[in-house]
Amino acid sequence: QVQLVESGGGLVQPGGSLRLSCAASGRTIGSYAMGWFRQAPGKQRETVAAISWSGLATYYADSVKGRFTISRDNAKNTLYLQMNSLNADDTAVYYCAATSGGDPLYTARRGFEYQYWGQGTQVTVSS
Repeated sequence: QVQLVESGGGLVQPGGSLRLSCAASGRTIGSYAMGWFRQAPGKQRETVAAISWSGLATYYADSVKGRFTISRDNAKNTLYLQMNSLNADDTAVYYCAATSGGDPLYTARRGFEYQYWGQGTQVTVSS
């Protein structure tokens, strides 16, 4: 079992930045592909970004490409999401997720591919 806990959410002004963290426990995440998802009120959950267990491959949704960066520190058992140039459309609950890694370049881009989920952290972009 892998337990995931997100942190770093909050209220930020448009154009601002936040860094989300996802701390894992129970098992080392070194062999797990991981990802970030978000869900805004009244909307379906969407994939934000994903990273292979090796860190060599990443995927970004078009809506965040060039603004968000996913990274991982396997030694710290932690996943990150650096979010820059935030706008109101980024307001959502953000979730991290993990799944058994497979290929070192495998990025899981769909929610049903993931086995473990965190509880989420709220990100609100507003002036």
